[in-house]
Amino acid sequence: MKKSNYSKSVIISVSIHALFIGLLLWGADFTFEHKQSVGNTIQATMVDPAMLNQQAQQIRQQRQAARDAEQARQDRLEQQTAALEKQRKAEAERLRQLQADKLNAEKATREAEKQRQLQQQQAAEAKVKAEAKAKAEAKAKAEAKAKAEAKAKAEAKAKAEAKAKAEAKAKAEAKAKADAKAKVEAKAKAEAKAKAEAKAKAEAKAKAEAKAKAEAKAKAEAKAKVEAKAKAEAKAKAEAKAKADAKAKAEAQAKQDAALNDMFSGLEAENEQRGGAKGKHIADEVARYGTIYKQMIQQNLLVDQSFKGQKCQLTLRLSANGLVLNVSQLAGNDTLCRAAKSAVLQVSEFPMPDNPDVVKQLRVINLTVSP
Repeated sequence: MKKSNYSKSVIISVSIHALFIGLLLWGADFTFEHKQSVGNTIQATMVDPAMLNQQAQQIRQQRQAARDAEQARQDRLEQQTAALEKQRKAEAERLRQLQADKLNAEKATREAEKQRQLQQQQAAEAKVKAEAKAKAEAKAKAEAKAKAEAKAKAEAKAKAEAKAKAEAKAKAEAKAKADAKAKVEAKAKAEAKAKAEAKAKAEAKAKAEAKAKAEAKAKAEAKAKVEAKAKAEAKAKAEAKAKADAKAKAEAQAKQDAALNDMFSGLEAENEQRGGAKGKHIADEVARYGTIYKQMIQQNLLVDQSFKGQKCQLTLRLSANGLVLNVSQLAGNDTLCRAAKSAVLQVSEFPMPDNPDVVKQLRVINLTVSP
């Protein structure tokens, strides 16, 4: 490739020199001016001095223009000659540099070949050394592997024996722990059973005492009511209108007690039938306290999945101050009714309003439980 570039450069240089010589010859051809010969014929004419001066001036201008043109041509020729000389020198320098590059490339090739041979020799020597080293290392590894395998076998045997001993010990300890745990659990169950029985007895006793106390209180209240009624009847003899009102009120109360079918249902309607603002107030109070009672009972009711779809109807009898006097089952699932009774008895005492008319309507309640 470098030889081809060198030949190409020589051809270009020769072409530039030929062009330079041609330009020189062309310039030489144009340095000569062709002058026409002037004849010797003389004619006698009148000469106008102004015209002569004008013609002389034109001749001088033409000659000056010719000299200027010649000078410009000479300047151009010199510039072209200088440019060609500069190109020639640059081409010569380029050719010299190409020759130098060629020599340097050949020298670099020789040096690279020498270096390659040296590296090849060094690689061969290194390969021999590496093979010898690899053989030695392989031998050492084989010996180390044999020692490690022997050591591993011994350690594995020792571990297996230790593991067997540990497992036997662990089994014995686990059995001892299981036996001890079983004893503790049996003791705990017995204690829990005894506590539960004692608690049940205490609760039954407390309920019985509460019931007896409530009954005694109810009797006292009944006695007080009888006395109050006697006083009212004595007063009613003097006041016929008051007696008639009391009788109508008693009849309405009896009718209301017979009409209760579920938990507070019908109370509001019956009160409204009594008419007036007072009846509306009583109905509102009954509904409000009914909601409170329902929430108190629901908090204690333990609901089981087996209660789903079942119903229970209970009758609650309360004292004037809200103590539970009696809870009886009217109809429904026995298990659900037992749970509902327990929830009511856990409340034991319900809040009562100050209005005696509202209290009367809350003392007997038909409760329907449907989880």
